[in-house]
Amino acid sequence: MYSIGVDSGSTYTKGVLFDGENIIKKVIVPTGSSPKTTSKEVYEELIDGVDKAEIKKVIGTGYGRVSMDFVDKKVTEITCHAKGMFFLNKNIRTILDIGGQDIKVINISENGNVENFIMNDKCAAGTGKFLEITSNKLDSDIHNIDSLAKGAVPENISSMCTVFAESEIISLLAREVPRENIAAGIIKSISNKGVSLLNKTDIKEEIAFTGGLAKIKELVKMLENDLKLDIFVAEDAQIVGALGAAIIGYK
Repeated sequence: MYSIGVDSGSTYTKGVLFDGENIIKKVIVPTGSSPKTTSKEVYEELIDGVDKAEIKKVIGTGYGRVSMDFVDKKVTEITCHAKGMFFLNKNIRTILDIGGQDIKVINISENGNVENFIMNDKCAAGTGKFLEITSNKLDSDIHNIDSLAKGAVPENISSMCTVFAESEIISLLAREVPRENIAAGIIKSISNKGVSLLNKTDIKEEIAFTGGLAKIKELVKMLENDLKLDIFVAEDAQIVGALGAAIIGYK
């Protein structure tokens, strides 16, 4: 028997086919302009070659879950992240999740349940969208800014507002500040935002970092340095919410 979790985020839609013990299949695709269409496509790809009679439940999560008309149940991404991360590492008590349009800090209990959480969802500051827009000004993108910033001295990016930060970067480039230092400064500003949100809640060790930005090694290093703590990053950090949804569906 299997279960399916589909996590429709603002930037990417993730899906997991789960057999109660292992991830059998995973799908990650850009969400695009229609979360409803993309979510259904992810679902169809996951069930390809699987007898529908063997699917226990399909659970939807993420911002686009409201548009999913093919799921059995819709669950918040907060709950799903907690379940997914607890499955991957039962020692985790605090999760920092940086997605395309928000930042979340989630505290979980020794049983993997949500104890409390805090979100920054009123502004794109420190999110994937912030990184996408600012890195584009360097003729870079999210996928290679890590290598661009590696070993560079971070230039101070004083504004966390995406629009103002964009203008600030243009001014720095005009002053011929090295692109590498600006890239490191962009990543540092995201780290500062993550640490600021973490400090507004009760940080309980161990800490995990999830979401697409968890792939940026320079960001992980800066977070660890600022927090003076080691951070756990799962191999599949981007699909933790979808995994948690699938785990909920299997029970």
